[in-house]
Amino acid sequence: MCGIIGYVGGRKPVPIILDGLRRLEYRGYDSAGLAVVDSARRLEVRRASGKLHNLEETVRLNPVDGWYGIGHTRWATHGRPTEENAHPHRDSKGDTVVVHNGIVENYLALKEELSAEGHEFHTETDTEIIPHLVEKYFGGNLEEASRQAARQMKGVYACAIISRLDPGKIVAMRNGPPVVVGLGEGEYFVASDITAILNHTRDVFFLHDGDIAVLTPDGVRLMDLDGKPVKRQVSHILWDPIMAEKGGYKHFMLKEIFEQPRAVRDTILGRVGQESGRVFLDEMQITPAEFAAFGNVRIVACGTSWHAALAGKFMIERLARMPVEVDYGSEFRYRDPIVGPDSLTVLISQSGETADTLAAQREAKQKGSKTLAIVNVMGSMLSREAAGTLLTHAGPEIGVASTKAFTSQLTALFVLAMYLGQQRGTLLHDASVDLTQDLLKIPARLEQLLAADVHYEELVKDLFKASDFLYLGRGIHYPIALEGALKLKEISYIHAEGYPAGEMKHGPNALIDESLPTVVLATADPQDDASLLRYEKTLSNIQEVKARGGKVVAVATEGMKEVEKSVDHVIWVPPARELLLPILEVVPLQLLAYHIAVRRGCDVDQPRNLAKSVTVE
Repeated sequence: MCGIIGYVGGRKPVPIILDGLRRLEYRGYDSAGLAVVDSARRLEVRRASGKLHNLEETVRLNPVDGWYGIGHTRWATHGRPTEENAHPHRDSKGDTVVVHNGIVENYLALKEELSAEGHEFHTETDTEIIPHLVEKYFGGNLEEASRQAARQMKGVYACAIISRLDPGKIVAMRNGPPVVVGLGEGEYFVASDITAILNHTRDVFFLHDGDIAVLTPDGVRLMDLDGKPVKRQVSHILWDPIMAEKGGYKHFMLKEIFEQPRAVRDTILGRVGQESGRVFLDEMQITPAEFAAFGNVRIVACGTSWHAALAGKFMIERLARMPVEVDYGSEFRYRDPIVGPDSLTVLISQSGETADTLAAQREAKQKGSKTLAIVNVMGSMLSREAAGTLLTHAGPEIGVASTKAFTSQLTALFVLAMYLGQQRGTLLHDASVDLTQDLLKIPARLEQLLAADVHYEELVKDLFKASDFLYLGRGIHYPIALEGALKLKEISYIHAEGYPAGEMKHGPNALIDESLPTVVLATADPQDDASLLRYEKTLSNIQEVKARGGKVVAVATEGMKEVEKSVDHVIWVPPARELLLPILEVVPLQLLAYHIAVRRGCDVDQPRNLAKSVTVE
């Protein structure tokens, strides 16, 4: 969602803040602003609606300098995306400013109370409540006033606060959305995401809910809402800042698509024995005996991660012979789910900070279930609250439309399925070795797929004009059809729907005509009889579409030529096991969506109305 950056130290803050905001653009935003305090204790604010270059132009035309400050990119929740509603927000006297991610749920009641006390409000936002609360409780100490303000607020928040009346100090608070503190040499940073500060430091720690951090040029102090000192473990981030740059690619999304062989390889690395086929998971608070004893698995996720979860259901049920249910994070806790000590609840989130998924995790734990997190960010809230973490190694993903995080999640789920099968005795040694050998070939096959001479620009020259798309898949390939449709919707703004191919006769056939392109996942494992049967039935679905004048783009396995006779276009993928094919076949769908969006002139990396990490419900 919104982005926060703050700096205190010996350097000029404005270039650091603007650079941090630039690195947070991918999170989605509609306005931006910054505030700094100078040596004369003057507090200066600059804001602009729209893209970051508007703020940069504002600063150029009306320069500002200082010795510490904070910045923000806003994604509107309360109040329109205007300059007036952009952060930072001031108190009545203009002495204190706040940047805020989240939602203050009781802001109307607080606003009414503060207005009665003489406070004047100038925006439509819930955030403006916060500096006024700080003003109300301010007695010379910013962290004490911030602590008292936090105790009055209901909802979720990540805040950075500065005041010219208590200079040289940034106060950061968290309850829900992520806050990371970076430690440098005589300088300190606060941000909503590691990527904003990676160029300056790799040593960071995350605030926990209820934490308050006080950053000064002399160091960082931590306390809880009662004012008691707390400590948090410092992590050294291994991500290279260069990984977050475009590296010659036109868009971050395209770069991240081409990083998938490396991301999948790194997610496998060290987790499977090449010769033994044995799976090794990181140290967990779940014992092998407990893994063996679980009676069922619940997988909870949102968005693209939910599609990975659906594919993971097929993997776990096939290899571990356990019943698996998949839930949306936003729905899980509202239906009083039946989970308990015999359930393993798996939570999937790229950021590890998705609000709905965190709420689902807490619901599962309250009911006695052990939880395992599949995340891309070590130290994130989801991983800290889980009994075990399966870290994906995708590296920073900047494009809002997830690509390499998705294939890394599929890889992690396959590894987990193998591990559960081995612990339960349903996956024997020889089968484990065979699966391991096939898994280890996937990165090279991804490289082969990405190097293939597929002329996507030519392929999409007519497709980009369509107003609707249909994506079809069967079995484990149905979730990939859903993911393909989501990618197209996210970045090209074309309506697309994923559907189980076997359900065509139950409605979608009525939609098919020459103006509706249909993308069909027609891959198969030629050594798997069930896979071949599914493939034959998918060919029949293609005939149904063609009989109604529809245009078909098929993603098919190399060597299986039958499909070529019936479709308008084929994109070939290398052969693989049935359960591993999704990692390969999603790549052409990502590239198809990308090239259609580019042809339509869309902002591929920052699609409208979307945010990278959804940290509020």
